[in-house]
Amino acid sequence: MDYANAREALRETLMDVDEGADIVMVKPAMAYLDIIRLIKDSVTVPVSAYHVSGEYAMIKAAAKMGWINEEKAIIESLTSIKRAGADLIATYYAKDAVRLLNQ
Repeated sequence: MDYANAREALRETLMDVDEGADIVMVKPAMAYLDIIRLIKDSVTVPVSAYHVSGEYAMIKAAAKMGWINEEKAIIESLTSIKRAGADLIATYYAKDAVRLLNQ
């Protein structure tokens, strides 16, 4: 799929739903927040987003270098995915996010 073509992403997603998909997934999540919103506004099935290992690694590396606060970056990045419209988020930060949200 052409990453620059939002219409293609939507068309492919609608085809998946027409073929019986119970859920659709967008990955990587952070680079495609606009696509998450477009799909959320266009389908009735749940929209899942995969916060992929590269996104996890970027946050980890930046935090290790002292460039960002890792805990704030975790919550901000996951919140942006949810705000874009994701019903479900798969992330390597799941345990950390639960801990941070329960503090």
